[in-house]
Amino acid sequence: MNSKKTAVDGGNHAALWHGRFKEGPDQAAVAFETSIHTDARMCFDDIKGSIAHATMLGKTGIIPQNEADSIVKELGVISDDIASGKLKIDTDAEDIHSFIEGVLTDRLGDVGRKVHTGRSRNDQIALDERLYLKRIIPDLQKEIANLMQTLVSIAEKHTDSLLSGYTHMQRAQPVTLGQHLCAWCQMLKRDYERLEDALKRIDLSPLGAGALAGSGLPLNREMTAESLGFSGVTANSLDTVADRDYCIEFVSCFSLLQMHLSRFCEEVVIWSTEEFKFINLSEKWSTGSSIMPQKKNPDFAELIRGRTGKVYGDLIALLTMMKGLPLSYNRDMQEDKQSLFDAYDTVFSCTKIFNYMIGSAEWNTKRMSDSCTGGYANATDLADYLVCKGMPFRTAHGVAASAVRAGIEAGKNLEDMSLEDLKKISPLIENDVFERLKPAFCVAARKTTGGPAHERICDQINSLKLFFNSL
Repeated sequence: MNSKKTAVDGGNHAALWHGRFKEGPDQAAVAFETSIHTDARMCFDDIKGSIAHATMLGKTGIIPQNEADSIVKELGVISDDIASGKLKIDTDAEDIHSFIEGVLTDRLGDVGRKVHTGRSRNDQIALDERLYLKRIIPDLQKEIANLMQTLVSIAEKHTDSLLSGYTHMQRAQPVTLGQHLCAWCQMLKRDYERLEDALKRIDLSPLGAGALAGSGLPLNREMTAESLGFSGVTANSLDTVADRDYCIEFVSCFSLLQMHLSRFCEEVVIWSTEEFKFINLSEKWSTGSSIMPQKKNPDFAELIRGRTGKVYGDLIALLTMMKGLPLSYNRDMQEDKQSLFDAYDTVFSCTKIFNYMIGSAEWNTKRMSDSCTGGYANATDLADYLVCKGMPFRTAHGVAASAVRAGIEAGKNLEDMSLEDLKKISPLIENDVFERLKPAFCVAARKTTGGPAHERICDQINSLKLFFNSL
């Protein structure tokens, strides 16, 4: 065995459980089971929780007040030292809890060892994760809101910019770019709100749950909860340390957000092709080819789309990790953080990059408008025209379909057919039909709430602005 002293061999930086064992585990075992490389990012959350816990221990008389004051003060110094770089996190420590407590004990001696009174790493890590999520999720929400604002600013300029809507990737009905971007915003708004809703469910302090059965000491859980900004405490100590459903819920939210970004990127990739040419991505957010000099590739959209698999994988990893665990805590649950952090980092960066990419793009309004002609995207409007003349819709649908078939056989669009040809299909059709078949008229006629008519898009934009103002 390597003669290097391990974190479980004794001393102030010994593993918190080492007293049960005569000797420490093999060096390879230590390397395998440590988590500090992953959980170090929660160092300030861990310190914050320890400060609240020590404060409570002093106020309840569980430890002398002067010792609690010393612990609280020194934890503040440790936090400052880590922030300034004066204190480096020791990656030989078992986890971030062991490191912080070890440094505290180095500096205060036996007084430092009292910080863990009435506490287990099981409720401690549950606290750290909740504090961490409460701290970082608003940053992701801000990025989502920033992206929505970018999309709204573009939509305001294109409330009347015609664009063919698609179903089954076939031209369906005329819409506008403004409506399309507002559709993206609605998806992102739900992503924002899902995160907000998930935050409510972690707003309960787990401290005091102990290893699984609470504590025989007179802890005041409500005191620590209040000092840490929680709305209350968890209701059952077994449940508190036994589940990671909050991690799964957040990564599920991340997966939905990433799925939406991936769908947006798919459209950007399609729209940037020579065949569509709806969008021209900035050269700052495109790449070239190592062999084909003419290429301008939408690589950033493709990378965001590709990284969706990582986020989905993180979600599946968490679900699989938890699926067979009996109550209460099991060491399997140590693996939650890597998936949680990876998923967060991925969606955060993808949201930010998509914002830069889409915000710097140019839109080819003529090409988009041209996509609304041909393909018989105004066939439904012909049916609606006949409905307004008193024809039942199902009958009108059949008549419009006959008109499309006649147009295909004649090699003409509906708007290019003669009135005489259209009257052969239905005598109800008059000369005013040609105005109704223009793409701009088709869009303007769709004034139902949520539709593409100019006033309805303005309503959607104003509603989204009210949402921003409420944040």
